Amino acid sequence: MNLNLWLNLLTNTSFANSIYLILLNTMVCYWLSIKYPKLNILKNLCWVGVLSSNLLLFTILSLRWFVAGYFPLSNLYESLLFLDWCLLFILLIVEGKSKTKIIGAIIVPITLLIISFATLILPPPMQSAAPLVPALQSNWLMMHVSMMMLSYATLILGSLLSILFLVISSTQKFNLSINKKTTQNQLLENIDNWSYRTIGLGFPFLTIGIIAGAVWANEAWGSYWSWDPKETWALITWLVFAAYIHARLTQGWIGKRAAVLGSLGFFVVWICYLGVNFLGQGLHSYGFLS
Repeated sequence: MNLNLWLNLLTNTSFANSIYLILLNTMVCYWLSIKYPKLNILKNLCWVGVLSSNLLLFTILSLRWFVAGYFPLSNLYESLLFLDWCLLFILLIVEGKSKTKIIGAIIVPITLLIISFATLILPPPMQSAAPLVPALQSNWLMMHVSMMMLSYATLILGSLLSILFLVISSTQKFNLSINKKTTQNQLLENIDNWSYRTIGLGFPFLTIGIIAGAVWANEAWGSYWSWDPKETWALITWLVFAAYIHARLTQGWIGKRAAVLGSLGFFVVWICYLGVNFLGQGLHSYGFLS
């Protein structure tokens, strides 16, 4: 009990506050690095900030896993931390491939908002590690929830890139560029391509997560699908991104038309993840508002 109390105090104050401050400074560095692309020190500070935040989040989740004895995805606080970790981890990979700070400039503010909400808005009882309720005591917990959160993080990134595409394309003069040789049209083409690839990566994660959830539901409640609000919105989310990928592959949608559909996915993901739990009751309310 004392160990668990120490864990909650440590992860909910020291580490969480450190992550908040690091992400705040990293966000400023990203914005400055776009304004002053020749300053390599800003790019290095961005990388250090993302990496250190990622490691701190990994440490928090690992400590909670060690002390609680189960994968730390049983309540809203833990899922928010895991979502933040996924976003930052994906950012490290994508940024390494794209060689641009544009993606980090739109993702880091989202991660800052998530950690702020988790640590400053959620009451302390909701941040504490607690024993799992019987319905969550299953080996499917890690498989289902981790896949869903990983898909949310990937799809959020892809959708944000679609929103960025619409913002830039609607602006006559936009100075944001990867380098001097990159025109606005080339930049838009790159963003459209990054968005498509990212959503294409997140869609299989979402599919696996939904299938694993159906198997777990049958094990826990005796039914693969019960049209619970969370299940319904997960299906809507899947259909939206399935339509996006279908339109790109078979209808040849690129540019604005694809970006509009991809942008819609951003709001659908957040409704599925948070909105359903705050607006309605269902079988997936364990550890969120209960």
